[in-house]
Amino acid sequence: MQRRHVWLALAVLAGGLSGAHAQDALTGRVSSNEEGAMEGVLVSAKKEGATITTTVVTDAQGRYSFPAARVEPGKYAIAIRAVGYKLEGPKTVDVSAGTTGTADLKLSKVKNLVPQLSNGEWLLSLPGADKQKAFLTLCVGCHTLQRVLTSNHDAAEFEQVFLRMARYSPGSTPTHPQPLLPGPRGERPAVTGEAAKAAAEFLASVSLGNSEVAEYPLKTLPRPKGRSTKVLITEYDLPRRNALPHDVIVDRDRQVWYSDFGAQIVGVMDPKTGAVKDIAIPVVRPEQPKGGLDIEFDPDGNLWLAMMYQAAIAKIDHKTHEVSVFPFPDDWISTSAQASMVSPMHANVDGKVWANNQEDHSSYRLDLASGKFENLGPAKTPDGKQIRAYGMPSDQQNNLYQLEFGGGHIGRRDAKTREVTIWPTSGALTRPRRGRVDEQNRLWFAEYGGNAIGMFDPNTGAIKEWQMSTPWSASYDVVAIKNGAEAWTGSMLTDQVSRLDTATGEVVDYLLPRTTNIRRVFVDSSAERPVLWIGSNHGASIVKVEPLD
Repeated sequence: MQRRHVWLALAVLAGGLSGAHAQDALTGRVSSNEEGAMEGVLVSAKKEGATITTTVVTDAQGRYSFPAARVEPGKYAIAIRAVGYKLEGPKTVDVSAGTTGTADLKLSKVKNLVPQLSNGEWLLSLPGADKQKAFLTLCVGCHTLQRVLTSNHDAAEFEQVFLRMARYSPGSTPTHPQPLLPGPRGERPAVTGEAAKAAAEFLASVSLGNSEVAEYPLKTLPRPKGRSTKVLITEYDLPRRNALPHDVIVDRDRQVWYSDFGAQIVGVMDPKTGAVKDIAIPVVRPEQPKGGLDIEFDPDGNLWLAMMYQAAIAKIDHKTHEVSVFPFPDDWISTSAQASMVSPMHANVDGKVWANNQEDHSSYRLDLASGKFENLGPAKTPDGKQIRAYGMPSDQQNNLYQLEFGGGHIGRRDAKTREVTIWPTSGALTRPRRGRVDEQNRLWFAEYGGNAIGMFDPNTGAIKEWQMSTPWSASYDVVAIKNGAEAWTGSMLTDQVSRLDTATGEVVDYLLPRTTNIRRVFVDSSAERPVLWIGSNHGASIVKVEPLD
């Protein structure tokens, strides 16, 4: 859904307004003829010429309020998000110093839901069983499902689309495609063979761009209510409008770092001002797609980056921003080599930094003293069972966890013995993806296919799982805080971030102001309340989510 800016004339009464709070800069009520007062409407304010947008959510009485500490005097564009509705008329708001302004917003029904549906709502709406639609979760890395489900392709053309899409790197967008080089992974469709034929026929039968498609109702998720409305969201626009912020992390000085999925850049942002500095990452293989994925801190606070198809990892000095690149040895790699993960977080244990080659699922270790790599090969148990990992967090002993995105297992490679142990999750296609190790040395991970959060306790060998409350949440990454009392995740499909109470199983979903392709999640839990940071991978922005309870 695109942000709709509106223009609103505001009269500020001298001496304040009845019922307004001194700490609020702007407040008001949101309503419609159909519902009256509307709970769960996202109201966003962006100052003219600024790069920061602040969003609040209406309560059960339809009221919203912007704290004065976040909205300084000036002219603001106002936007709303409430699926099925639009804000009547183009409007702005003027906020004056020292007073609380008021602006009541009136919404009206839209005639066409298509531009407002999230990927998850498209999946809810499509006819057919969930299993039949599941392949579409692989189609949202570069664009939304709206592009797919409003096309006019027939089945044969869709099969050609599957092949064409397979030839681009994951760090591509429709406006910036990056072709893969020919090789073992240079053509890897999401579906193949008879499955591709069935998927193509299904898409041709449901795409709204085809004139013979039978009508089906478009379904929407409920708007936020209760605790889900108690949140403040801040979005920081990045200066490069083609930036793809994949991983976002916050250092001990409260500076915000991000990896760019489509460019040889690591960025660092000052959240007080929104100012961004881009740090150039050297190109190792000019012919290959550009961009980085996993970005992590080592024990000294320096940053490490997995450089994807550049087949290398890089270290960025936290203070000087000097970049050191460690390319994989040429005789270990082919044209399809891919360094997606790097794990330096416990390198102080043995002087080793873990990395991977996603092409053949080999585990590499960089010895910091010598600067040389060691190839441990694919992770196989003594009886020959292999786990092909996407997520690779290390534990407190620098043992390496491996999360099987293509299946339903997690594994661990012992740093000393190199022995691999594998444990099954609750299903063959729960698709563990990424996660983190907590203070108790327990592994928390996302179950992309299982719509769940998982936790593995190495002391017992048991895996515990919590289902997400929203269908098609498809968790991408998980981080636990408060010694495991809470776990946070984000969805590539529903534009929501989620907060799990692990004792009760209660999940609070926070809707984001616009379509947001979420990948990594990072929670700063140093203050009284947690603060979540994510990148809008297709929105060239960094998003901060602050719960108010």
